[in-house]
Amino acid sequence: MNKTELISAISIRTGMPQDAARKAWDAAIETISNELAGGGTVIIPGFGTFSVKHRSARKGVNPQSGEQIEIPSSDVPSFKPGKALKAAVNK
Repeated sequence: MNKTELISAISIRTGMPQDAARKAWDAAIETISNELAGGGTVIIPGFGTFSVKHRSARKGVNPQSGEQIEIPSSDVPSFKPGKALKAAVNK
């Protein structure tokens, strides 16, 4: 399912016009992104938890040349599925 199909499904389930569903979806994604960019966590009960995890600097290998490279530290988004989502997937 891509974004267009997801917005269409939201529109059908809520009875909301597609333009309003698109705006709501975009606002939700922007809000989650802004919270994570600020180092926060977003918890959606039954669905899951979005958070930020820190990756330390480490050494890696360039697969083309075999040369060792230094991979800098970074912050990456993380998602931990909730109990209800896990149950829905494992019916």
